[in-house]
Amino acid sequence: MSIPMLNKLHMNGYDVLSVNNGPWRVCTQGDRLASFTSREEAMAYAAALPGYKQRPKRVQSQNVN
Repeated sequence: MSIPMLNKLHMNGYDVLSVNNGPWRVCTQGDRLASFTSREEAMAYAAALPGYKQRPKRVQSQNVN
C-alpha cells in the first residue's frame, strides 16, 4: 500500500501543490487556477498574480417588513 505524498508551498497567498509527483497546481481555497509540469513554472505564475487574501464570507441581512 502506498501513501499519497503532498508537496505544498505558498506564494503571494496562493497554494502551489503537487500530489504524488503529478502536475504542479496553483490554487486558492476554492479554485484551481492553473496546472504546470514543473514547480518553477507554477511558482513563476503564482508570483506574477496579484496578492491573494481570502475575503470573509458575507452575511446576508434578513429584512422583515
